[in-house]
Amino acid sequence: MPELFIGGTWTTAVSGQVREIRCPADGTLAGAVDEGGPKDAAAAVAAARDAFDRGPWPATPAVERGRLLLRVADLLERDRAALARAESLDTGKRLVESEYDMDDIASCFRYFGNLTAAGGTDRIVDTGNPEIDSRVVHEPVGVCVLITPWNYPLLQTAWKVAPALGAGNTFVLKPSELTPHTAILLMRLLTEAGLPGGTANLVLGTGPAVGAPLTEDPRVDMVSFTGGLVTGRRIMAAAAPTVKKVALELGGKNPNVVFADADYEAAVDYALTAVFLHSGQVCSAGARLLVQDELHDAFVEDVVARARVIPLGGPFDEHARTGPLISAAHRDKIEAYVAAGIAEGAVLRCGGARPDDPELRDGYYYLPTVLDECTPEMTVVRDESFGPVLTVERFRDEAEAVLLANDTVYGLSGAVWSQDVGRAHRVAARIRAGTVWINDFQPYVPQAEWGGMKQSGFGRELGPAGLAEYQEAKHVWRNLAPRPQRWFE
Repeated sequence: MPELFIGGTWTTAVSGQVREIRCPADGTLAGAVDEGGPKDAAAAVAAARDAFDRGPWPATPAVERGRLLLRVADLLERDRAALARAESLDTGKRLVESEYDMDDIASCFRYFGNLTAAGGTDRIVDTGNPEIDSRVVHEPVGVCVLITPWNYPLLQTAWKVAPALGAGNTFVLKPSELTPHTAILLMRLLTEAGLPGGTANLVLGTGPAVGAPLTEDPRVDMVSFTGGLVTGRRIMAAAAPTVKKVALELGGKNPNVVFADADYEAAVDYALTAVFLHSGQVCSAGARLLVQDELHDAFVEDVVARARVIPLGGPFDEHARTGPLISAAHRDKIEAYVAAGIAEGAVLRCGGARPDDPELRDGYYYLPTVLDECTPEMTVVRDESFGPVLTVERFRDEAEAVLLANDTVYGLSGAVWSQDVGRAHRVAARIRAGTVWINDFQPYVPQAEWGGMKQSGFGRELGPAGLAEYQEAKHVWRNLAPRPQRWFE
């Protein structure tokens, strides 16, 4: 069955090439999909351009656009089981995690559906002159290219697709070539919900073959990308000649700061979840654990003891608590990262190897790893691992904690653990990150903005600002009583 969706029609790739998708947990075949290329990308942009310039969606009233998003939310809930299974087969993550993701995805569409239907973003501007009607209106940006990562395929897609459609745009979606199946299923749900043909387009393929021509195309008005820093820089450069609008979420190296007066048991528990959930393949993972000196030894000992016994397994293993890495190449990267950290002086406390369980030999597994006695200048502290690797640093006091937390080029998220409310809020205020949790780690809601500072990117997803990313503000001035000015008489 064809898997590219262009101009409202399912089609095969021009090249005729096909990519096999194999589950990272055991190498079994999850499916085979069409592998698109530059010609497919160009056709998709042409379809999205025509749909925006001549199609009905941009002129559809906001309340109707919102209702369509709500219908999509209902369909996502209906197909929750099938979508979660497809996501787990592509990514290798535990089925229960994928099921939670599906709930969050439906909530995202529901939030933007209600926000869009409510309207109210336009405003009247008081000029002080009763003969002038002045107002700011919000219009769709145009043709949007949406490029999403492999770690949370449908969730990250929802964060882009829902507001893009809510604002009245058309789009071309390019999911990761490693995890395409839920994007295919979403296109079918959008069609079932009644989205006009050409509004949503899907091209599968690699970054060089599909992503690059999409970002360079002068017919595209906006690029929204979630992924790595290096690719984000390339997208900025590619968008510059045509001055496209760009929104980037580029990951992080996120500090989890634990003061000596923290709720000990909760802080230990969350320190593990922060970095080992989904084998650390989370942009907001708390991969940097900063512990106050007097707490360090006992705290790290307990983290290590629990990390050593985390059960690994595939999507449908009910006893597993975390799963495989996405690919052999990514596991190789993690192994090199840990080796470099040890060479720089980090102390390996646990992990640092592939599991020896024969039942896991066909998957891309890596043991939960803790590197202690790390210092800020180490590359293992500075570079994003995107794996199950926790680095531990010490700090003496509040001032040093803030300096260490901010000693990174990234600024996506962070956390502060303290029962001193004043200190917790002071530190949270000084951490340069788009999201800071106090006595918690990782929760988010679609009502609140998500995004980074510094080299974690710019722009926001979710919340009212997430919708605004896909809108252009236009000032419309109407003179109610025009009279000649006679300036040049």
